[in-house]
Amino acid sequence: MSPRTIDGEPEPTRPVPDSGEPKSGGPVAEPGQPVPDTGPEPQEASGTDTTAAAEPAAAPETDTDTDTESDGDTDVEAGAAADADAEVGGAGDGDGDERVAAVRRAGAAGRRWRAARLSACAAMLAVALTAGAIALGAVRDGQNVPVSTAAAVSPGLLASGDLDSSITALQAHLRAQPRDFGGWATLGLAYVEQARTKGDPSRYPQAEQALKRSLSLRSDNDQALAGRAALAAARHDFANALALADEALKQNPYSERALCSRIDALVELGRYDDAEEAAKTADERQPGVPVFTRYAYVHELRGDVTTARQVLERALAASTSPGDIAYVAAQLGQLAWNQGDYTTALTHYARALAADENYLPALEGRARAQAASGRQAEAIKGLELIVARYPLPGPLVELGELYEARGGEGDAAKAENQYLLVDAWTAIARANGVNADLDTALAAADHGDRATALRAARDDWSRRHTVHTADALAWALHVNGKDAEALPYARQATATGYRNASFLYHRGVIEKATGHPADARTHLAAALKLNPGFSPLGAREARTALKTLEASK
Repeated sequence: MSPRTIDGEPEPTRPVPDSGEPKSGGPVAEPGQPVPDTGPEPQEASGTDTTAAAEPAAAPETDTDTDTESDGDTDVEAGAAADADAEVGGAGDGDGDERVAAVRRAGAAGRRWRAARLSACAAMLAVALTAGAIALGAVRDGQNVPVSTAAAVSPGLLASGDLDSSITALQAHLRAQPRDFGGWATLGLAYVEQARTKGDPSRYPQAEQALKRSLSLRSDNDQALAGRAALAAARHDFANALALADEALKQNPYSERALCSRIDALVELGRYDDAEEAAKTADERQPGVPVFTRYAYVHELRGDVTTARQVLERALAASTSPGDIAYVAAQLGQLAWNQGDYTTALTHYARALAADENYLPALEGRARAQAASGRQAEAIKGLELIVARYPLPGPLVELGELYEARGGEGDAAKAENQYLLVDAWTAIARANGVNADLDTALAAADHGDRATALRAARDDWSRRHTVHTADALAWALHVNGKDAEALPYARQATATGYRNASFLYHRGVIEKATGHPADARTHLAAALKLNPGFSPLGAREARTALKTLEASK
């Protein structure tokens, strides 16, 4: 997945006043950013039944094609009741310990049997994700504190500020009013957000069923159509997300969710000109935080960091809810990080954490900036707290690389454990309809099976041509010894002007391998100048390669 994909963009808590100039001041968004975790996740009815987590319990609930008018209410009521029974519950203190133990067992199983690694890890991590209730936590003074991951789904849904409580209330409402198509649509979107905030892809089938129920009650309701577009984007099915967003916009041209999903899909398909036009349209129709951040990201992808920063600063000034403030401030932190400005990045992350001290992207970003600033021990401690209860690919890889860079006793084994869990999470994601090819390619190229990395990168490129997929394919080809084939993709990854040190590093290494020493020196030096701490391992390797090139001049 792109480092910044808007899978979980915050919805604005209020519109931004029109100043008379372009409402967002400029371009698009962060692909794939999660939505905040506002509370402990409801516990499943069965602690070890991952199938139940993936689908609501009542079969009639999912079979909308065969419902008759006479029995529809009964089916929906039964489905709602079963769904509520499966979803509502508290996350006890023991849940986190059980989940952590399952994660550790997964890593141990992976080390023992490489051939059976994915199935063993996936099965046990699935238990951890569902039975453990994923009450994300940072440990403070011996207490488990929930970790959130993004801003609200919508003002209505999260008026209480607690996504899980809102879901419980929706389930109760649908038991009483089972033909409320809007309620089912909202529940579907809430499940999408819950899947992202909890790192639990098994929520996506539940979201799909709720949205399907909504459309069975009223086929033309734009809320459910927009929800299906958001779900497709969350599963990285961007072509379908675009089609569904367009369908929703035919019903309601001012649907904010559909407008934003359309931008996200175009960005993730690599159609950047179209994405910019879509962002301008969305800015005219529904100006606000979600559109502003998307507008900014489109400009950043083109190398226009100044405009991106100005738009995000304007979005931050317009933000009033803690969720929106945390989200936008963290995006400003990410933008500063990409430019190697760690002091400014840490300032923005502090602002985000002042609004929500458990906001995961800010916690992760802060750790990354701390590591780049030479505060390795703090960075490792922070990431350990995150991955102990939230084993997602990004933090896992970052922590693994920090262990490798530290190189202490036992650190190599610790790093390997993190990489094994990336494989496990990816397997679970695929089982629940998520296209994880980009995640697989990026992680496997450096820390896994190289043939798998190349296969995944080629598959992803066959569907979409973004700068991120071009970079992933270039690097996967390189680690498989296919540098001549890799070079055009490495050049394409940097062609838009997107300022990304990893892309420049990959291009420089590939140019060095293909006999272009002058170009290699230029791009390796540019990577280190832009962001000298872009990766604990990559930055070190970039310096070594550059030193070798300088010595051979």
